[in-house]
Amino acid sequence: MDVNEIIAEGRMPADAIADLKKKSIVLPDWEKLEKEYNPRKHPVHTDPQYADKIKKGKTEKMTRITLGWQKLATKRMAELLFGIDVLRVYNDHGQEDEKEVAKIMEAIYMKNRINSRNIERGRWLYASCEAMTLWYAQEQPAVYAGHRSEIKLRCKSFSPFSDMGRHGERIYPLFDEFDDLVALSIEYTRKEDSLNISYFETYTADTHIRWRTSGANAEEELRETYDIGKIPAIYVHRGEPIWEDQSQNVYELEWSLSRNGNYVRKNSRPTWVVATDQDIELGSEAPGDNEGRNVLHYPAEAKYGYATWPQAIDSLKYQAQEIKNNFFMQLQLPDMSMDNMKSTPMSGEARKMVFIDSQMKVKDESGLWLEAFDREANVIKAFMAMMYPEMADAIDRLEVEHRITPYQIRDEGEKFQNLSMATNGKPFMSQRTAIKEAGYADDPDEEMEQIAAEGMADVMEPTI
Repeated sequence: MDVNEIIAEGRMPADAIADLKKKSIVLPDWEKLEKEYNPRKHPVHTDPQYADKIKKGKTEKMTRITLGWQKLATKRMAELLFGIDVLRVYNDHGQEDEKEVAKIMEAIYMKNRINSRNIERGRWLYASCEAMTLWYAQEQPAVYAGHRSEIKLRCKSFSPFSDMGRHGERIYPLFDEFDDLVALSIEYTRKEDSLNISYFETYTADTHIRWRTSGANAEEELRETYDIGKIPAIYVHRGEPIWEDQSQNVYELEWSLSRNGNYVRKNSRPTWVVATDQDIELGSEAPGDNEGRNVLHYPAEAKYGYATWPQAIDSLKYQAQEIKNNFFMQLQLPDMSMDNMKSTPMSGEARKMVFIDSQMKVKDESGLWLEAFDREANVIKAFMAMMYPEMADAIDRLEVEHRITPYQIRDEGEKFQNLSMATNGKPFMSQRTAIKEAGYADDPDEEMEQIAAEGMADVMEPTI
């Protein structure tokens, strides 16, 4: 069914919502993924067969050791991708109007804190397998790069991910037979007074509809049109979380560490052994795990002393290390913990090599992000044409390229030295290109003019 038929006015809200919820992509539910992501929901905490024991009215606590490696992998992947800010390179064709448009666009990104938002939606995607960012206009005066507009452009991200008080949303993308996104819907719940009200919002290329459900029936609350020619949002998804199939290995190690913790708690306290055939007073030590020491009485020749527990710890350490190494190796993520980095003596060059595998991983993952960033730039340009109609032609001509730089230990000085040697000491880059590639200046031409002005001031300044 065509999307315009689905959302046609007069159609029953329940039927429209049912059709918009039909996903053509199969993704794991966050309810299942959260049990892997959140260490407090791992089997070592939730398995009823591993409950605390009650003996003679006292509760004997079971040791529960959890490993939040799924959460760590999620954060690590987002940091590898966006730890170094995504660089936007604007091709302004040397035109002054396009340069101004580039400044406005960059100001829009910065005022919406795009760098921190990239890390946020990176975490959401790699934990819950999907995320979307909605761009919307508010009728509110705003100034971008010195250019005033009566419209303020803002964005908000959504995801099924829920943690630390955040309530996740349901996202429903609708694709046509050519796999083009024709509608993007969000379902969420908001508390109003003492009631939980469910909302369902849909965005197409020209229409925004919001349905409100309180009770059994949904009713259309808002229908508005806009003229930007595209869905004002970007949507990214992947088929599995970033930790892939490693959860079972993590659970196995948690069980081993937890069971060993029970043995350690019970056997690590001092054991006083008295070997004698005579009746002696030993004291009144209770048998619980929290007592100060054990006292054992054996019939034998008269002797006494402390007995130690010969714990076989090496096998546990070997198992833990192998599972940890396998986890990071399979996921192509570097183990950048402080203990690991300081315990392995390496030269600076060797440490760079540690990141090769993760750089390849970033290369694999960057494809979907670069495509999403290109769509996002087009959405922003469409809004800018509405905000600054007098610049519409320059906005349309401006080209934007996004570059993702994997996080790594970098030595740019060594790189430039090698390039200089390759050219036998001759210049290999113009000053304008160097300023543009460095990314510190918004306008390379303006920066060059400022450098020239400062150089002229130095020449004209009298020496004493």
